[in-house]
Amino acid sequence: MELKRENVLIEALPYMQEFYNSIMVIKVGGNAMVSSQIMEDIIKDVVLLRYVGIKPVIVHGGGPEITEKMERMGKKAEFFQGLRITDDETMEIARMVLVGNINTKIVSLIGVCGGKGIGLNGHDGRMILGHKQAAKKVVVDGIETEVDIGWVGECEVINPDILHIVLENGYIPVISPIAVDAKGNALNINADIVAGDIAAALHAKKLILMTDVSGLLRNINDPDSHISRVTLDEIDHLIAEGVIQGGMIPKLKGAAVAVKNGVERAHIINGSVSHSMLLELFTDQGIGTMVCSLEKPKDRL
Repeated sequence: MELKRENVLIEALPYMQEFYNSIMVIKVGGNAMVSSQIMEDIIKDVVLLRYVGIKPVIVHGGGPEITEKMERMGKKAEFFQGLRITDDETMEIARMVLVGNINTKIVSLIGVCGGKGIGLNGHDGRMILGHKQAAKKVVVDGIETEVDIGWVGECEVINPDILHIVLENGYIPVISPIAVDAKGNALNINADIVAGDIAAALHAKKLILMTDVSGLLRNINDPDSHISRVTLDEIDHLIAEGVIQGGMIPKLKGAAVAVKNGVERAHIINGSVSHSMLLELFTDQGIGTMVCSLEKPKDRL
């Protein structure tokens, strides 16, 4: 039997009451970056959150577009443990795509949907301070070698002052995951990790990580193996078992950082599903994978 519209709204009421005036950090990436319809649906949801009293913060990726731009310029994209190997040329391409293209498009779309967006990156107000990651050690044919992944950074400090200012004035900040080091060099930081660090610094109520699959799957080839809830102490085990792999590793690590530092819940959802964010936040069942600190949390709030 079809759920009546009024029942849908009543089911959402306790969630709206609980989330009112709270901060939510939403990481957007994957197919949303290359599909205008998916992006429009997501931004409509974000603007709706603002109008029901929630303070959304968007952190965006842009991996597919960066890879596409690199290929057009005759450069092959390479990855190591889910992180893009970033030499000088790749860093410039990433800045061009993330700051100059994607960020401005999202800000513009927020305006079209009735909100007030403002574009930011780690250089603004020295918001994201970081350092270059050390070379990674890997064993190949029994020989240990080092892999330099270039201008890939790690966050040291998040300065959230500028975010509080724009949030209090009704703006929706849109953040590119470009950090700055002590010498002013730009650093490419995985957007999932940045989102987790920003959520922790803002003491956000929730962190929402959008991907191209329906949350975490125990078997990546079996959509019915969906894992609806993961606790912090399970993450390392799932990585060791190979359940969490590739691009899902930084997502779970970003979620873990946020939850360890006071964010109540992190959610990994499929951004390709129309209005998946609203279904995850305002319904009893939800549709993604929730990351929490308790083994058996009493509810989804």
